[in-house]
Amino acid sequence: MRLQIACQDRMGLAKEVLNILVEHGIDLKGIEFDQVTKCLYVAFPQVEFESFQQVMASIRRVDGVTDVKTTNFLPYEREHNELVTLLRILPDGVISIDSKGNVVTANQASLIDLGRSESEIVGQPIQSLLKGFNFNKWLEGKEVLGQTLKLTGNNEEFVSDILPINVTDEEGNVRLAGAVVNLKSHSRLGQQINAFRDDNNESFSSILANSTSMRRVIREAKKMAHLDAPILIQGETGTGKELIARACHDASSRGEHSFLALSCASLPDNVAESELFGYGPNAYPGSGEGGKRGIFEQAEGGTVFLDEVGEMSQELQTKLLRFLQDGTFRRVADENEVKVDVRVICATQKDLANMVQEHTFREDLYYRLNVLSLHIPPLRERKPDILPLAQHFVQRFSHELGKQTPTLSKSCCEYLQNYPWPGNTRQLENSVYRAISLIDSDLIEKEALELPTYTNEFGYLEQEFEGSLDQAVKRFEASLLRKLYPAYPSSRQLAKKLGLSHTAIANKLREYGINKKSIKV
Repeated sequence: MRLQIACQDRMGLAKEVLNILVEHGIDLKGIEFDQVTKCLYVAFPQVEFESFQQVMASIRRVDGVTDVKTTNFLPYEREHNELVTLLRILPDGVISIDSKGNVVTANQASLIDLGRSESEIVGQPIQSLLKGFNFNKWLEGKEVLGQTLKLTGNNEEFVSDILPINVTDEEGNVRLAGAVVNLKSHSRLGQQINAFRDDNNESFSSILANSTSMRRVIREAKKMAHLDAPILIQGETGTGKELIARACHDASSRGEHSFLALSCASLPDNVAESELFGYGPNAYPGSGEGGKRGIFEQAEGGTVFLDEVGEMSQELQTKLLRFLQDGTFRRVADENEVKVDVRVICATQKDLANMVQEHTFREDLYYRLNVLSLHIPPLRERKPDILPLAQHFVQRFSHELGKQTPTLSKSCCEYLQNYPWPGNTRQLENSVYRAISLIDSDLIEKEALELPTYTNEFGYLEQEFEGSLDQAVKRFEASLLRKLYPAYPSSRQLAKKLGLSHTAIANKLREYGINKKSIKV
């Protein structure tokens, strides 16, 4: 039971109230005086109604007491409950530690982030839960200041704010009582960044598109953005497939949630699987008991972008297909089903339809991914886009490098327009950056771009040719054979492909040192 006693701030009044409780054999559970309300609060166990009436009557007769009534909470209890409620609903993990670095409290979000229960965390050294910062050394320092660091826990990385808790004692001295650790996962950071973006077509408007073909792509992408089906984006390397994917995400109803990307070509198959789907407890040596969430779980409510999806193995294709069918999957080395709500956008520079015919890509997965498709034309087919893009990069990099913005010479503009751009927009961006970094004049000539000679028939050619025609033919011949050998790794196969005799090809391979040891097949 709890009583709120309105009274004067008189010395000895609280003692008189406590004496009444003692007279009636009532144990005191808590007592507090609120300076704001000018009320004394007491808490004690439940008592019989008759005894309670007597206690109330006795307290009312105390000199200085103006009113007595029951209340649900003492002020500190109300504040504590408010704090607990606030911590519980916070989407970020919050952990409080004492001055020795041991965990005092942890909210639900932090328990999920660390893959632990409250009983497993409270009382434990924070050092055993989060790596990347020496908490004990920090707490023992002469001046304890707030820190923002990248910490690792439960095989995940967090951006963490570490803030000291200082209290002032009765003598006015500031004492360190502990610290608060705030955890932000990659997915939460993505959500917060996306919160600054409009959920309209702002991302699309930032894409330069003067050509008819690129305008058509943008127009179709805007319509697809508001749907929830998978999107397959096809195009050569450097054409801006991820840029389009991100714009579709930002313009969709999922724009306030995470956009996470994974290149299927940059990781081994087993690593790609664990990155996508995560893994269960103790799946790998040293992986820990909490397991790890994959990007499908981290992107809950948002979008997952899979670049170079054509590089997926057959096994991973099968698992992706199942996920696309019902939104469920199993972590690596885990029997539990996980269901998430994410949109999948894929990109590839390969001809998936041809790969289906060659049985290197699952036909059912292809049709599942190819519900909505976009084809981004190469830069050489979008000549009206070349100069606006180049000028945009000139302005951007000049600003970033703190230089006066130069102009493109007439000959340079003509050169840019006629160059085939095998690396597309990415190559244009890199060449402009290199030019801005190195030039000292206010005019960019074509030489400053340092672009290699390129033809569609022969690819890159040496800018300064040396030697005889016979030497040039041999260099080209050797280059061609090296390119073809991995696909035709025998002299007979290669001879049939090139329409030459087996002996002639065998001699050339021997002459150029081309074999299974020198060329990865």
